[in-house]
Formats: sequence, C-alpha cells, structure tokens
Amino acid sequence: MKDREPTLEERRATSAKAKQAQLEKARAMAAANNPGLAERQTARRAKSEARDTRIGERKAAKARKLKEQAAAEAAQATAREAELAQAKRDEETLASQRKALQEAERAEKRAREIALEAERKAARDHRYAARKARKK
Repeated sequence: MKDREPTLEERRATSAKAKQAQLEKARAMAAANNPGLAERQTARRAKSEARDTRIGERKAAKARKLKEQAAAEAAQATAREAELAQAKRDEETLASQRKALQEAERAEKRAREIALEAERKAARDHRYAARKARKK
C-alpha cells in the first residue's frame, strides 16, 4: 500500500479538512474570545491619539518657527535694502560733490589760463610799444 498514491478526491478532501481546521483555530483565537483585547485596543488607541497630538504640536511649532524665520529674514532684507539705498544716496552725494569740485577746478584753471593769456598779451603789447618808442 505504500506505492498507492492518493486520488484527486482524497487530496481535495484532505485539503478541505486542513482548511476547516485552520478556520476553526482562527475562530478560536478571534478577538471576541480574548478578554484583554478590548483593554489593549483602548490603550493602543490612546497611545495613537497621544502620538498624533504630539506630531500635530510639533508641526504647529515648526510652522510657527518657519513663520518667525521668514519674518526675521524679511526684516533683514528690508534693513539691507535700506542700507543699500542709504549707501547709494551717499555715493550719489559724493559723486555730485566730486563733480562740483572738478567743475570748480576747471573754472579756476580756465580763469588762470585767461589771466596768464592776459599777462602774455600785456607783455607782448608792452614790448611792441617799447619797440615803437625806440623807432621814433
């Protein structure tokens, strides 16, 4: 009889019996039959809610911190812009002062050139008059 293999029907019946045994075993271990399960589930649920609360608080704190950082960065950017604007105004003032100084120097140089030219003309005229006087 060792050489005899089970037929298809026998294999199906054995499989059905095994499945039925597993199903009965699972039903026996079902949650409804376990007395401490409700307490464990309540404790798990409370832990889960506490964890969710802590996560929410951390997210809110992080959002507040990000808002504060954004506000601080905006304030710094505004301060930098004000400093840049002041520096630009100072630079423009210095540039206009330099330009005015250069204009004054040019005017003074031109006045000296005109005075020098007048002196040269006077000296030339004096020489011319002296030459005329010698000829007479």
